[in-house]
Order: sequence, then C-alpha cells, then structure tokens
Amino acid sequence: MAIAARESSRKLQALSSEDRKKILLDIANALEANEKTIKAENDLDVVAAQEAGYEESLVARLVMKPGKISSLAASIRQLAEMDDPIGHVLKKTQVADGLILEKTSSPLGVLLIVFESRPDALVQIASLAIRSGNGLLLKGGKEARRSNAILHKVITDAIPETVGVKLIGLVTSREEISDLLKLDDVIDLVIPRGSNKLVSQIKNSTKIPVLGHADGICHVYVDKCCKLDMAKRLVSDAKLDYPAACNAMETLLVHKDLEQNGVLNELIHALQSNGVTLYGGARASAKLNIPETPSFHHEYSTKACTVEIVEDVHGAIDHIHQHGSAHTDCIVTEDSEVAEIFLRQVDSAAVFHNASMRFSDGFRFGLGAEVGISTSRIHARGLVGVEGLLTTRWVMRGKGQIVDGDNGVVYTHKDLPVLQRTDIMENGV
Repeated sequence: MAIAARESSRKLQALSSEDRKKILLDIANALEANEKTIKAENDLDVVAAQEAGYEESLVARLVMKPGKISSLAASIRQLAEMDDPIGHVLKKTQVADGLILEKTSSPLGVLLIVFESRPDALVQIASLAIRSGNGLLLKGGKEARRSNAILHKVITDAIPETVGVKLIGLVTSREEISDLLKLDDVIDLVIPRGSNKLVSQIKNSTKIPVLGHADGICHVYVDKCCKLDMAKRLVSDAKLDYPAACNAMETLLVHKDLEQNGVLNELIHALQSNGVTLYGGARASAKLNIPETPSFHHEYSTKACTVEIVEDVHGAIDHIHQHGSAHTDCIVTEDSEVAEIFLRQVDSAAVFHNASMRFSDGFRFGLGAEVGISTSRIHARGLVGVEGLLTTRWVMRGKGQIVDGDNGVVYTHKDLPVLQRTDIMENGV
C-alpha cells in the first residue's frame, strides 16, 4: 500500500499544475454531489457511537453538521486556487559564471495520518496531500468507519486513472498500522491527530518522523486593562463556539485587579449562564466557591474549563509555560506594551491579542485546509497546511563545468532575483 502510494504520487507530481488543480475541483464537486449519501453514512456512525456510550466530546467531533460538506468543498476550492507549491524556486544563486543553483520546494513523499473521530479531517488531509503532490495513507477511528469509507470512495473516484486511486490508501485495521510504522524506508512522515495516548503510542512505535501535538490546553489571559464587553465575547467564543475543538479555551487566567472591580464575576457569569462547568486553581476556587481542579494540565473538550487568578502578565506567562501545551494562547488587553510582552514571551505555536483562539484554523488562516496543528519545533510549527508537507531540493544548471580541485573556478555566490510564476508566464522566461 505504501509503495503504491509513492508510485502514484510521482505520477501526480508529473502532472501540470492545472491538472492537479482540476483534481481538487473535481473532488469538491463530487463531495457536494454526494452530500446526502455522506450524511446518511455519518448519521449511522453517530447513532452507533451514542449507543456504544462514547464520550460526548468524541461524538461531537464525529458529527458532520449541516453545511459541513459545503464548507469542506469551499476550502478545497480555495486550496485549488492557491499558487502551485511544487517546484517553487525559493532561492537562486550564481555559484560561478554560467553555473546556476536553485533551491526549490518538493513533496515529502508518502504521509501516514492516523486520526480519531473527525471524518472531515480525512477530506482536509486528502486535499492537502494532492495539492502538495504527496502520497497518502489514512487510518481513521472505528467510530467513523462508515463516514471515512464513503468519503474515501468519493475522493478516490475523482482521481484520474493516470494517477491512480492508490494515491490515497485507507487503512481499515489496527494491525496494519503496526506494520506501516516499520516502513521508515517508504513512509516519510507520520501525523497523528487524536488523544495524548494515541500520539505517545505512535511516537514510541516508529523510527519515522512524527509531527503533531498531544494536547490542546489553550489559555485566555484577561489583563487588568481590558474592555469588559470584548473580554466577555472573546472568552465565551473561545469556550463555547466548539468546546471539543483542540483550539478551544481550557483555562481562563484573570489579572488579580479584576477581582475587585467586578470584571471577574462578569466573566464567570458569562460562562456559567451558558452551561459551562467551572473548576478553579487554589486562588480562584476559594474566591469563587467552585471545586478545585486536580490538575491544570487538563483538556476538557467539553463545556467545562479551569479558572485561576494571577498577579500580572508575567504570572500568566509562567502559568502557561508550566501547565500549557504550547498550542494556542490569547491575551485580552488594551495595553499594547503588555500585549507585546505576552506575544513575544509565550512560547506557543500560535499567540493571539484581542482575537478569539477559534481563528486558529487552516481555513480561517487562508491555508485552504490543515493537516493538523504541530507543537513541534522542527520542520513545521503551528497550523500545518501545504507548506508543512513540503521539503526542499537543489537544482543546478551548468555548461559543462568541472571541479578539478577548484582549479580555474571563480566562485561568485551571487544572489539572483527569483521570478514569480506570474512573471515567468507574462515574460515567457
């Protein structure tokens, strides 16, 4: 399966940019044309998951809500209209007279994505793999078996025979994963999307590079110089827009001065009135008369969160570094200096000022889609779109030059202008 995906990926890379774009547009159209069938299969998965007693957060991620297919199709079309990422010249150098070196973007090769619950992840990942010219192996959770199967069929049916349906393989058993994780000579990157347990298991079971995050313990820090209405909107949206999302707020940090002026109580009321269960740190639980949390390092993924009171922005930063997961964190303040301290010093993949953390999303960022969110510091960090699925290669063009002990070679190492694709097309160079 992995070897077949690599062979098909090379056929995909050989296509013109327009032909790869057409595949994505055909997939978007096929998803919309098969929306009723996809929804029916997804409904069966949801009912089965509820009957099996799965956690509420998992069932929430499993549901493909009305409008989801249209949203996915729109993200694929957005991706199709983006500049072709393959073969993009990143740097051009004259090494010596008549000897030109280019650093270009190139597909990684074959990706193995293991994900839980969310069938829409299959669509996003498949479209990104096609845009970036990569082969793909997918393993979804058993709770989304029917949804994944129909989505895989709809997508692969839209892939032309010149590339082949084996470009995207669907792994259906857990036993196959163990074998695939041994193929470090064929599979180039593993991206797990799911629980901390899933990510840890995969990292401990393979020599293949692993990209991803284990937890989404995201914080909102409300500073003393905040606008109350803005703070209430941002805190509420960060928790309530989609509580099961990995970029939802799990901990609310509040400046100590907001205890005295009523802002803290207003924020608490905004959450509790919308059904959010609150747990406190030592300081907040005593002040607010709420249960004390057994651990700050906890991802609820439901309508629940932790609240704690801190001394100032530095206290908030220290708390985030000690208990967070380096995912996405936000500050709400009108003090620009304090905001800059937070943005510069919080060591997370994404940091926000006066904006909901729910914007931390591939489609909302304009990436078209995302294969996941990485809290790693090597290769790709934060939202991983097309660029995170690429590597680089070197292309040298000469006129018969040889090294010969560097005799007679005059190295210039001169940077040359890199023409954009539009310039090349317009000027014919």
